[in-house]
Amino acid sequence: MWTETRDPPSFVTSRGMALTASALTLGLAIAARASAQVPDAGPETVSAGQFDYGKMWTFEYPPADYFSETYGFRADDSWFERARLSVLRIPGCSASFVSPNGLVATNHHCVRSAVSGTSRAGENLLDHGFYAATLEDERPIERFYADQLIAIEDVTDEVLGALDLAAEERRGQVRAEAFDRIRERGRQAYSDRGDSIWVQVVSLYNGGRHSAYVFRRFTDVRLVQAVELELGFFGGDPDNFTYPRYALDFAFLRVYEDGVPHRPEHHFGWSEAGVEEGDVVFVIGNPGQTNRLRTIAQLEYQQSVQVPALIGFLESRLEALGAYRTADPAEAEALGIRNRMFSLSNSLKASTGRLEALEDPVIMARKRDAERQLRDSLSADPELASRYGGLFDRLEEIQAMKAGHAAAFAAFLAQTNQLYASATLRRALAADALLQARADGAPPDTLELLRLELERIGDHPAGLEKRLLAARFADFERYFGPDHEITVAALQGAAPEAAASALLAASVLSDSAAAAAAIASGGPSPAEEPALRLIAATLAVTRGYRAEYGRLTAEEAELEAELGRARFAVYGRSVPPDGTFSPRITDGRVRGYEYNGTLAPPYTTFYGLYDRHISNPGNVEWALPPRWSEPPPGLDLGTPLNFVSTADTYGGNSGSPAVTVDQALVGLNFDRNIQGLSRDFIYLPERGRNVMVDVRAIRAALDQVYDADRIVQELLTGRLFETEAEADASADSS
Repeated sequence: MWTETRDPPSFVTSRGMALTASALTLGLAIAARASAQVPDAGPETVSAGQFDYGKMWTFEYPPADYFSETYGFRADDSWFERARLSVLRIPGCSASFVSPNGLVATNHHCVRSAVSGTSRAGENLLDHGFYAATLEDERPIERFYADQLIAIEDVTDEVLGALDLAAEERRGQVRAEAFDRIRERGRQAYSDRGDSIWVQVVSLYNGGRHSAYVFRRFTDVRLVQAVELELGFFGGDPDNFTYPRYALDFAFLRVYEDGVPHRPEHHFGWSEAGVEEGDVVFVIGNPGQTNRLRTIAQLEYQQSVQVPALIGFLESRLEALGAYRTADPAEAEALGIRNRMFSLSNSLKASTGRLEALEDPVIMARKRDAERQLRDSLSADPELASRYGGLFDRLEEIQAMKAGHAAAFAAFLAQTNQLYASATLRRALAADALLQARADGAPPDTLELLRLELERIGDHPAGLEKRLLAARFADFERYFGPDHEITVAALQGAAPEAAASALLAASVLSDSAAAAAAIASGGPSPAEEPALRLIAATLAVTRGYRAEYGRLTAEEAELEAELGRARFAVYGRSVPPDGTFSPRITDGRVRGYEYNGTLAPPYTTFYGLYDRHISNPGNVEWALPPRWSEPPPGLDLGTPLNFVSTADTYGGNSGSPAVTVDQALVGLNFDRNIQGLSRDFIYLPERGRNVMVDVRAIRAALDQVYDADRIVQELLTGRLFETEAEADASADSS
């Protein structure tokens, strides 16, 4: 948590990172060296590594020669095509086809909300698990989809050609227009696929390159099998981002088309042998946004401002949700608060690891050396130096100016997030906009849109709303200080909790129905409504802050795109782009590592699962569901459960298939170790590992515990079985 210090007005995280209400030390440091030609070199013995930028290879720039030379097989176009078409992108995660009948494998935590959403009256599938014993029992998942990348077009010349001819103030509009043309062209080119085509223009190298990705979107996706939460998230938050690990984090879905199971052109085979230490694996999925191509100045800004502010937000909202869940556990469970807390705690641990990486002198020295090499290469080419030579200096200046807004950035972080922000304050913002539009004589259609926007803001339960509002008030006090006009207007001399209770009791905007009635009758009066008075005080600051910060970040994005072009001109395809939550393929080897003075094995077994369970009696994090509380008959406890490799994965790779050279599925990626959290900024295979569920454990669980013969037989034979009886008969005959 954050510990407040009042003299001087500086606020400190539990990790000792000061975040002042004025311009930070970072801003002064960057400004002082903004004209430096070369960044600090760091320790003389540290230099950048060959793959510091990572191995998140794109399918339009496949590393065919590298794969073939490194691993001794022919990585040709057909190999990459099968890999690409077998993989899917689902909301927030990755997945893959594992049978010719549309069966899909992914992580349990990727479908956690879907499992809850498919529970019927009297069911709790999240805690009790689910298995569709017949094809008819497979349950549709509402508002879910799976995207398959069916085509790619490099549209760099088209986009950059248009931008190079545009005036600076029109570049954003010109880019949007170019993207619209490309998307429409892609939809027309694949119109024979019906309305299932979705085209995305992906900006690579921060906008230095552009690709049009044509996805086939499947919207009829059904739940086939899911383990119990206690097993899928075994170890809970304490084990998250750690290894050795013992989680059975898997689930199965099925894609349907026109009401029947989809027949994909390609799918991954199911490995019965698994992998051993030293084996190569290819992990294919959709890594999220990384920051490996940022400049040193940008990383320093993240270290001093952005990441500490995010940590503070996550800590405070996690505390608010936890207090609400303790006070009203039944209501919290009905609202899915447990899932929200999982998400926040995961982000908190990841953000803490990111901050540690940014504070690591060796990592930063390697980043400085990589930047020095790029700057030297640009300086050595007169044409490149003329076009791109000033980019680093201007990016440094922008970070210094952004740092001057550190207090506002932290105080208003996620201000309009519907899950973690006060509904009353969100409603007050919407009401203020509507009332101002009325006063300005806006046309009726504009007023109606604003009214509907306000009415769409639903209520939080009273206990949760009070805690979220108090957390925002505490943000004001923490970052602006007790004497700032916003803090004074919010607290009215009280503590955050008491001030939140008082405002909610007095404000008509604390209730959606009352707010709608007040708006319909011409109100509420800004002079009499406390939430509107508070919003008036905040807008005096936020209007200027958001305008200036938006201008700075827009310019920063344009400069990053130019730097991406410069980087590509120097290194070409040898350096992969940052993660963009778009399909990538990465390579690595199954390998243990040294940690805490000992060795982490390449894989764990069910023996370890039961050791963790028995060694932590009464602790819910290592509790097992009833059917697992004792080792099930027939389960070989020596079966590999989780394993690690050096593959370059990141958030978004959850559910990604790990396959062999022959593209046989050997595991499902679900996590990284704590040493791998630095991958947001740098890929260090000697430290980081990705953690996967072993297919041998998945099969053992399906076979020996869940009696899911219908799925086991489909994985092994490729045949679709409508009932368990059919599958049993097939197993007996074989």
